[in-house]
Amino acid sequence: MPDKLRFYLDGEIVTLSGIDPTQSVLDWLRYAARRTGSKEGCAEGDCGACTVLVGELEGERLNWRAVNACILFLPMLDGKALMTVESLKGAHPVQSAMVDLHGSQCGFCTPGIVMSLVGRSMGACGTAGADAAEVLAGNLCRCTGYGPILKAAEQVASLPFDDAHIREALRELRRDTLLVLSYEDPLAGLTRRAYVPRDTDDLSEILIENPDMRLIAGATDVGLWVSKQHRVLPQVAFVGHLMRDIEVTPQGVRLGAGVRYSEARAALAALSSDLGELIRRIGAVQVRNAGTIGGNIANGSPIGDMPPALIALGAELTLRRGEARRTLPLEAYFLDYGKQDRQPGEFVESAFVPTPKAGDVVRIVKLSKRFDSDISAVCAAVHLRFDGAVVQAARLAFGGMAGTPKRAGHAEAVLTGHPLTPERMAMAAEALRSDFTPLSDVRGSSDYRLTVAGNILKKLWLEIQGQGGDVQGVAHG
Repeated sequence: MPDKLRFYLDGEIVTLSGIDPTQSVLDWLRYAARRTGSKEGCAEGDCGACTVLVGELEGERLNWRAVNACILFLPMLDGKALMTVESLKGAHPVQSAMVDLHGSQCGFCTPGIVMSLVGRSMGACGTAGADAAEVLAGNLCRCTGYGPILKAAEQVASLPFDDAHIREALRELRRDTLLVLSYEDPLAGLTRRAYVPRDTDDLSEILIENPDMRLIAGATDVGLWVSKQHRVLPQVAFVGHLMRDIEVTPQGVRLGAGVRYSEARAALAALSSDLGELIRRIGAVQVRNAGTIGGNIANGSPIGDMPPALIALGAELTLRRGEARRTLPLEAYFLDYGKQDRQPGEFVESAFVPTPKAGDVVRIVKLSKRFDSDISAVCAAVHLRFDGAVVQAARLAFGGMAGTPKRAGHAEAVLTGHPLTPERMAMAAEALRSDFTPLSDVRGSSDYRLTVAGNILKKLWLEIQGQGGDVQGVAHG
């Protein structure tokens, strides 16, 4: 079986073997390839100074994504094209605009900003319909020179780009066999292995044999285990190229576990505009271009943004082990902090999100200190179904309020079977204190979380009555 990683970079096929499977693309660029234009500012996918473009063939189309090289592992480039700031060769129109409009001050962040804007000019994933501020939300300028940067962005919003030669090269890199990379780790004193499965059948076989193997899709979480915690992962499988299907039917949307946020946004926004806005609030373009729906669910984080929203909508999860599959309600997957209903050798394959019925009220609110690229203090999702003026069914789900994403059963019971009145909503807000005992941490105290969660419900009543404006107005605070 193949044991060499191959990817395209500036007219050449790069072939690597014997590499550390969790070496970041940024470290390889700076220390092995001597391409020092990409910078390390945070090592956690937040500042964007390391932004590069990754291109992959999907059918006959070459789709480009701006991603953070600091939390992108080298094997994730297999069969793809890489573009760095050095690839631009000479004064690219984006670079010229940055110079002419004084968009660069100290210059440390400039290469990442340039690559984000080059991606936008090429129509890269996650940039369609996005304004310059959204495209650059993942690029921090600590000199705060955002005015000139935004002017430069508008000057070069779209540029022609011929990638025919890259598409031809990537056709030659397509694999039809399992890739296994081995690395003799002198510090850990063990042989570490990385697998790049050909398909989900490969993945299923590998996991049955190695149930403790770590699956990596976008590495937006696992990348920090390595860059910040310096964890050693003996066996990993890179699965970001698998389970990428999106199936839209009148009944709902089925998302493969490997579907990235930026790819899922349009389909989910069609179910609920608030759900589309929530995805807009998850990370920034670079994070949404890497992180996956399945990854956000599978890691079981109590502050993950997608699970509360999907739970409120009644989503179901499909898991696979070998040839066997089972389906369960998403809320049943989360058992306790750090514990999920997943058997050894089993993996999340897809999630199905039902279409809300006409007349349903769906509201999703993310509360965080920053609007962009921030972790929630509280994420609330409310789904109400009415029979006339009476609440027929209520699904209220919250993140950041317990050890897992969780429904508010007491508050749901208060609302169900009654007209929606301000008094009833106030009772539901008070019932949240029976549903949750939040922790206090740097993002908010327990009392703060309970108070704002209740206030979200009260504001929802005002919004339904047309008195409260947009509930998204409390989306960051």
